[in-house]
Amino acid sequence: MAKQQSFADKAKAKKKVDGVNVKLIKTVKTSKGSFKFNERFVKLDDISKVSELK
Repeated sequence: MAKQQSFADKAKAKKKVDGVNVKLIKTVKTSKGSFKFNERFVKLDDISKVSELK
């Protein structure tokens, strides 16, 4: 059995992603007085919009 698809063919087939993924970490103070960290990934069109996140 011959190999039907090479790595180069797979790389060409993938779509280019428009934008940037950024990890957003927020701190939340609990009722007990300790801090909790919430993490999530956010997709932005341009890296300059990082300062606009809340």
